[in-house]
Formats: sequence, structure tokens, C-alpha cells
Amino acid sequence: MNINFTLFSQAMAFAIFIWFTVKFVWPPLMRAIENRQKTIADGLAAGERGKQELELASHRSADVVREAKQRAADIIAQAEKRASEIVEEAKNVARDEGSRILVGAKAEVEQEVFRARETLRQHVADLALAGAAKILHREVDAKTHADLLASIKTEL
Repeated sequence: MNINFTLFSQAMAFAIFIWFTVKFVWPPLMRAIENRQKTIADGLAAGERGKQELELASHRSADVVREAKQRAADIIAQAEKRASEIVEEAKNVARDEGSRILVGAKAEVEQEVFRARETLRQHVADLALAGAAKILHREVDAKTHADLLASIKTEL
């Protein structure tokens, strides 16, 4: 065997192997590598977007919590204000009711005093008649002396 022929045949086999590899093996490998690179790049981009969205969501949630706390504080302040208004309103109603009851009680007392005076006048008039009857030793007729008795009642 000749070194030249062996070397030439090995070179030729190597060239065919390279051609076969470049033609049939290399394109699927390159497509797989490119797909993998694309998948990795998409994953990294998605991760970065997720990180940004998480940061935005965190800021939005902080804003929402702050607004909710402010709204709750406003509602509490309004409730306290309304409670004090209700208490004042109840005090005013109670004060008015007390005044009304006091006026009614005073009117009732005045009526009772008037009735008591009238009853007392009647009793005094009866006593006066009884006294006059004893003095005169005869009974005074109330029907015949009605004018006299009315004048005595008005004087008392």
C-alpha cells in the first residue's frame, strides 16, 4: 500500500463525512440550538416582565392599602361626627321634653291649687253657714240665700 493512496482515501472519506455532517447533521443541531436560545431568551424576558409587573403590583397594592386606610379614617371621622350630632340632638330633645313636662306639671299644679282653693272656699262657706245657723238658732236655707252665699264665696 502506498501512503499517498491511503492518505488520499482517508482525506476523501473525511471530506465525505464533513459534507454529510454539514448537510444532514449540522442543520438540525443548529435549529435545536437556536430554538433553545430563543426559549431561554423568551424565559429571561418573561422573568424580567414578571419582575416589573410584580414591582408595579406592589406599588399599586401599597397605593390601594393607603387609600383604604385613608377612606377608613374618613369613615370613622364621619361616624364620630354623626355620633356627636346624635348625642347633641338627643340632649336637645330630652331638654325640650323636660321643659314640656315641667310646663305641664306647673299647669297641673296650678289647677290643683285652684281646685283646692275652690274646695276650701266651699268648706269655709259651709262652715260659715253652719256657724250662722247656730248663731241664729235656726237653719239657713241655701236655696233662698244663694245670692248671699255666692257673695260670701267671692269674698273668701
